[in-house]
Order: sequence, then structure tokens, then C-alpha cells
Amino acid sequence: MSNTRISVSVQAEPFDAGPLMAQLRAAGAGGIANFTGIVRGGNGLSALEIEHHPRMTQAALEQIARDAATRWPLLALTIVHRFGRLDLAAPIVFVGASAVHRAAALDAVAFTIDRLKTAAPFWKREHFTDGKSAWVAPRPADHASAARWD
Repeated sequence: MSNTRISVSVQAEPFDAGPLMAQLRAAGAGGIANFTGIVRGGNGLSALEIEHHPRMTQAALEQIARDAATRWPLLALTIVHRFGRLDLAAPIVFVGASAVHRAAALDAVAFTIDRLKTAAPFWKREHFTDGKSAWVAPRPADHASAARWD
């Protein structure tokens, strides 16, 4: 097992990427990479609702983080994923990695996001301005992105 400092949070509250980045910098990294996903609009979307099973989701995200820390020499890895009803432009997910060199941080963030999109037990429902709603399934492109790490 690596010595990577792993932080995983599944929460309803909004997050601020600034303090999360500061924590990654404090690990003494030569490179930090991060990704913040937001609720995007279009096609009449008004909100995204995310449901989860707390213990199952926490365990799955921790495993994804450990998998990344095993693959790359990371100093720190942070995952924050929200649940609940999120309005347009609201932050959904933050993934950040710090490493001595940038390539490890960049690859670890890409791997983690790809795995979150396909292997994390979240159930997402889109709500539209016309009052309709629909469950969201991972797209074939999400699976193709995740498969590149196999």
C-alpha cells in the first residue's frame, strides 16, 4: 500500500475547490492536477438529483482512490462528490491529486474521474423545465474512457 494521503467525502453541501487545492499543495507536490464537474444545462435541464447508499458509496470511492494510489506515486488524492438536488452550474464532484511529477497527478485524476463515472454507486435523475424527469445511465463514451485503464 502506498503512503498517499487519501481524503474522500460524499456530501450534500457545496464545496470550495480553493481550500481543497491548498490541502493538496501542502503535501509538498511538484505537480497538482484537479477536475471539478458541474451541472451543465441544455435541452431544458433545470436540475440534477443524485441519490446514493452512504456506506456503499463511501466504500466504493475509497476503493477507487486506493486503486489510483496503487497505480501512481501520489502524495495526496482528494475526492469530494455531492448528492441531493443540484441546480444548474452547481459543483458536483472534485478530484485532485498531488505528486512529485505532473504526469502521475494528471493520470490519477483522469483515472479517478473515469472510474467515478462508471463504477461509483450513484443514481442520477435529470429534471427538466417541462416537469419531466429521467434517470441517467453511463454513456458508452464513459465506459470507453474507463476501459482505457484496464
